[in-house]
Amino acid sequence: MALSTSLDWIERSLVVLGTALLAWSGLTRLEQSYFQRLPIPAAPVVAARLPGENPAERIAAASASAVEPGTWLARLEASSVALAATVLEGTDDATLRRGAGHIEGTPFPGAAGNVGIAGHRDTIFRPVRDLKLGDRLVLTTADRVLEYRISETKIVNPADVYVLDPTGRPMLTLVTCFPFNFIGNAPQRFIVHAELIQERVRQDSH
Repeated sequence: MALSTSLDWIERSLVVLGTALLAWSGLTRLEQSYFQRLPIPAAPVVAARLPGENPAERIAAASASAVEPGTWLARLEASSVALAATVLEGTDDATLRRGAGHIEGTPFPGAAGNVGIAGHRDTIFRPVRDLKLGDRLVLTTADRVLEYRISETKIVNPADVYVLDPTGRPMLTLVTCFPFNFIGNAPQRFIVHAELIQERVRQDSH
């Protein structure tokens, strides 16, 4: 009888735990979906390691930003891999849970230079693993549409922040963790470099 009671208790506990995990997963997906549908807002006035999966690093980086973390900045799209991500300010955990994050210390989307954007490899940036040389990325800000062509992909270590160095030409750099199927905190970063090939005024910006 005691064994049967214990088994019943374990079974009920597992059901409760499973239900809670399903609810959490559902809420996370709803939150991501909500932020993906947000309109692009007005543009804002204008780190020692690459963004990754260490919360302490993300918090430290966010504190150095002059724009409030989570501020809506742009939309990033790559039709070749069905990527569509809202770009928010910052790389803190709450921001990257909702969308892609503008990397603090790099130019804002739409500005000249090397714009850095990070995202989680298993959620928002899952399609990034399928990007190839020559694929196009479209970054839409409050007033402009910028089209980039991927010129390079590489795998680096978290300390290789040179990938975000200023450039003499307009560029877009995507950062996500690598390996893509690694369990736990991934030890490396997957980098996508893209060069600006076209820029136009956003017709519906007013």
